[in-house]
Amino acid sequence: MSQLEISNFIVLPKLKMTSKQIFKGFVIGLISGTLLGLFLRGMQTLTGIKVYVLLLNVDFIPMFTSKSLPEWLEFSFHLAISCVIGTIFVYILEKQNVTKKGSWILSLILSFPTLFLYFPLSYLAVKDVPGLFDSTAILIWAVGHILYALSLPALYIPLVKAK
Repeated sequence: MSQLEISNFIVLPKLKMTSKQIFKGFVIGLISGTLLGLFLRGMQTLTGIKVYVLLLNVDFIPMFTSKSLPEWLEFSFHLAISCVIGTIFVYILEKQNVTKKGSWILSLILSFPTLFLYFPLSYLAVKDVPGLFDSTAILIWAVGHILYALSLPALYIPLVKAK
């Protein structure tokens, strides 16, 4: 089979996202991402373990390797990713008519991969960040990202009720 023939079998659904879904996802992403950032920054202040630095770190990306970026810009990158996750969360919830209970499960599923980002981020970092197998840092990272996951539906429910 040629590439053309193979591509005929691939059907991608059309994503018809409304501006309201994008807005809700953006708001949820901004708030939940900010909460995660504040939690990790607070834990870093309390423990001295650089989990907040790890969250914001982009120095392993070739175009940023030799640059010292301001914290606000690194945090903006983090918030952009969070807004994408928030928008995907809202889109799936509304497109699939997910139940309230299902929204909690969906948020955990969407956030689950972020737990494992600790390892490549720690491994690739040029900055001083927690070690690859620092169990306390891993625990703080995991708790923060679980709180992030739980904040998605917690923020969505009042946002929908506010219609």
